[in-house]
Amino acid sequence: MRRKLCKWVFIPLGLLFVGIQFIQIDRTNPPVTGEIDAPEAVMAILRRSCFDCHSNETKWPWYAYVAPTSWLVAKDVRDGRRHMNFSQWSGYNPKQKKHKREECGEMVEVGVMPLWFYLPLHSEAELSQGDIELIMSWSNGEL
Repeated sequence: MRRKLCKWVFIPLGLLFVGIQFIQIDRTNPPVTGEIDAPEAVMAILRRSCFDCHSNETKWPWYAYVAPTSWLVAKDVRDGRRHMNFSQWSGYNPKQKKHKREECGEMVEVGVMPLWFYLPLHSEAELSQGDIELIMSWSNGEL
């Protein structure tokens, strides 16, 4: 029974896992076209907690090279960059910048960002109450 299970389940699954490793995804970091203008304390938080998904300065972790996890990581980065990209900040008009700053504060305040499933492998990205308050002050235009 065990040999049949191995022959008909585990071997095909193993071959499938090996086979999907050959499906390459895009892990490039486009050039930075304009940095965000924020106080250094805010920039330190953004770099630590946000830039991997919301900039062109993504640090691709080891699991971003192993399918199918790599597909999910690439999708999250693509979606994050499309929604808000700190590396293209100068391309936003003043109204967009204000809206994106406010939205950033709202997402942090309600605990949506950073994403819950990002934090277990990136504990340094977790925001303290002080970090949240600083981001909120910046997003409200107080800094």
